[in-house]
Amino acid sequence: LHSEIIQSRQWNLESDDIIHRQLRYEFFDTLIAMIVGWAINSAMILVAASVFFSNGITVTELPQAQATLKPLLGNAAAIVFALALLLAGVASSLTASMAGGTIYAGIFGEPFDHADSHSRTGIVITLGGAVAVIVFIKDTFQGLIWSQIALSIQLPITVFGLIFLTSSRTVMGRFANSFRDKAILWIIAFIVTALNSALLVQLLF
Repeated sequence: LHSEIIQSRQWNLESDDIIHRQLRYEFFDTLIAMIVGWAINSAMILVAASVFFSNGITVTELPQAQATLKPLLGNAAAIVFALALLLAGVASSLTASMAGGTIYAGIFGEPFDHADSHSRTGIVITLGGAVAVIVFIKDTFQGLIWSQIALSIQLPITVFGLIFLTSSRTVMGRFANSFRDKAILWIIAFIVTALNSALLVQLLF
């Protein structure tokens, strides 16, 4: 998604210097986004560990988590928790809709453009499917758990696919991953896959 957002600017791709500069922007854009996401996720894990795990509390539903935070951290903590969930949902919806629009527009050989009918159709399909899932799920907490399980299953597919595409000379030309980059990426991909597989086995069995 990060790469598509930058590529959709439709810069002149005939000049290698422009492509190199565009890829550099793309790298820093993705790096900053990943660091911010990592910081937020780490903060959530640390808060959960310090509040729930240290007090021997097992959370089985989202309202319980919110209610449990009140006596431990005060009303402000519960409000912050609720706002964090809301903003996380908005961010996820925005990201998912842009990804859906990008994929659908890509089927027709077009870049993502919110003014384009194909991109809009992809956005509607993505958000429509998400709304349908929300409507038919009775237990939101279990829905959240299963959504993360699904994410863990598809994550290796995405990672390996990206490595394959960015390492292909046919796709990337002289900008394809070097041997060193490919070695590092494959190692990381296998580590991520192993960790996700271990977590999946632990949850299901």
